[in-house]
Amino acid sequence: MATQLWAIGLVILATLVGAFGPILLKKASEEKLSKISSLIRNYPLMGGVSLYAIGTVLFIPALKGGDLSVLYPFVSLVYVWVSLLSVRFLGEDMNKLKWIGIILIIAGVSFIGLGS
Repeated sequence: MATQLWAIGLVILATLVGAFGPILLKKASEEKLSKISSLIRNYPLMGGVSLYAIGTVLFIPALKGGDLSVLYPFVSLVYVWVSLLSVRFLGEDMNKLKWIGIILIIAGVSFIGLGS
């Protein structure tokens, strides 16, 4: 089965949505989480878990549009999104090795996309 472009686009969207999950979980970790009530009232925690779930739900229909061996490597784009979002929203720094890693991930995903 040839992988359809809409399936690749949906996987990329799912990775972008899912990448906001760890950002919110990092923000949630700043609060004390010792009781069930504090977990429920921790909106970044609930948002992070929800975004992870939404990303997964978006990924499932994309599997109908192509081969898993082509679509699943696109999931590695989550690392790119999380790195960029952590700079923007968490004030984290990027060094040369992190940028090289991002470039290698994008190159690898591109090779897989072109090879299908």
